[in-house]
Amino acid sequence: MQLDEVVDRFHQTMNEFAKGDPEPAKAIFSHGDDGSLANPWGPPVVGWDQISKALDSAAARFKDGHLAAVDRLTRHVTSDLAVFLDIEHWQAKLGGGAEISQFDLRVTSVYRPEGDTWALVHRHADPVMAPRPPDAVL
Repeated sequence: MQLDEVVDRFHQTMNEFAKGDPEPAKAIFSHGDDGSLANPWGPPVVGWDQISKALDSAAARFKDGHLAAVDRLTRHVTSDLAVFLDIEHWQAKLGGGAEISQFDLRVTSVYRPEGDTWALVHRHADPVMAPRPPDAVL
């Protein structure tokens, strides 16, 4: 599969993720030992076993949601690696809450060729959207 098809498919899988189902997203991730994930709800993890568990845990926090939009800020693509910086706009019920929350994530995604397709080898998502004061640690 071509890179743009894989990236589009991954964004589509986020709609299932926002409903609590991590399985479609897991199919896009690299299942290698060097894959990595840094999501807003836990420490960074490395390796497929840890990524799989972290995706399960993160998806369990979502209900009745969807990925509303993706703003692509930049992309760097070679034949061996593709790096994207995006802003994702989400809507979902979070943490068992009854109300839909809207939130944005800045996301860095790294894809690489694996077999006859591209796989997501790294994803880092966090909610930092505004400048921080110089003395801010977090």
